[in-house]
Amino acid sequence: MIIVVIILLVAIIMLLMIYNMLISKKIDKYNNLNQKVVSLNVLQEFMDTISEEKTPSNKIRKINEILIEKYDIKYSTIVVYNGAEYIIKATNVDVKHWDTLKNLHTEEIFKEAIETATPKYITVEKEGERLPYQKMEFGRAKSAMFFPLYIDNVYIGYWIIESGKAHDFDRIDTTVLEVVKNNIISVVKTIDSQEIIENIVRDDMFTGLKSAEYLYAEGKRRLDKYTISSICMFEITNIMNVNEQYGRHTGNDVITKVSEIVKQSISPEYIFVRYMGPKFVLAFTGVQTEDISKFAIDIKENLEELNIKQNESDLYEDEEPEYVKPEINMVITAYYKGTALEAVTKKLEEYLKLAPEGENDINYI
Repeated sequence: MIIVVIILLVAIIMLLMIYNMLISKKIDKYNNLNQKVVSLNVLQEFMDTISEEKTPSNKIRKINEILIEKYDIKYSTIVVYNGAEYIIKATNVDVKHWDTLKNLHTEEIFKEAIETATPKYITVEKEGERLPYQKMEFGRAKSAMFFPLYIDNVYIGYWIIESGKAHDFDRIDTTVLEVVKNNIISVVKTIDSQEIIENIVRDDMFTGLKSAEYLYAEGKRRLDKYTISSICMFEITNIMNVNEQYGRHTGNDVITKVSEIVKQSISPEYIFVRYMGPKFVLAFTGVQTEDISKFAIDIKENLEELNIKQNESDLYEDEEPEYVKPEINMVITAYYKGTALEAVTKKLEEYLKLAPEGENDINYI
């Protein structure tokens, strides 16, 4: 009788163990599925962030905040090498730890991970221990995952997530984190391109206007606050003749005077840049093309009524100065929020390039 009871108990225990294993597998499967759903949502939020009217630094910080919130990460830090030094692009760790975090590439424990482009997981085993890269801190982080970041097989930095609990990442789905890492790389690549554009913006020496690159960075952010805006490109079509007949100093005076008149005629909320040579771009934020027709007519007439005196540097001794008038060819089109602004300006540039010689008109395309 006792043997029967023992056998029955053993059978029950075995069944319970099998049941628990099945439940555990279902929970793991559910957690993995849930992480994948979260990853899809995170990816969508990443894409939304990239398209927002924010500076590159604000975008990468927001992306890090999304990671922390969606994956319930204690600490997340994104570090990028800019060609000269390692820079923390985003982190929620106290600033006193930044020197340590931006020098993890020098730590022996992470060197193999960087060389092989593979993640590295480390954790403490008992109280009182600290992670190898921690120099002067205890208790802040007890486990960490380190992900090297590569763009086109070129190492560009790393992403590290940390937890205040030992073994906190033991059961995390690393394939999901790999997807997240790749998304971070895509975002960094996109934002890096935006930063390059912003860093090459220059002030034109003759007009004081921003260069065309401004239009594609800060200018686009301003334009994308509105559904529809208008882009106007105009060219001083006789600038070559002015340079040849009256001298290059006079040509520069024409460009300077034209830019001054336009600058004084527009609202500060609009964008005015020197696009290239004798071409300029006016961007009317939130204004449709039909609403700027009168302004276009007036500004063109004002510019072509200018009498610009020949520069003294272009005169021979005792030569009397002459006066020149700029001739303007203008083309206008609509810009829609979120579309390729560079494609719009390229279309306008092509129109002016292919316009019949001597054309000076206002054209809508």
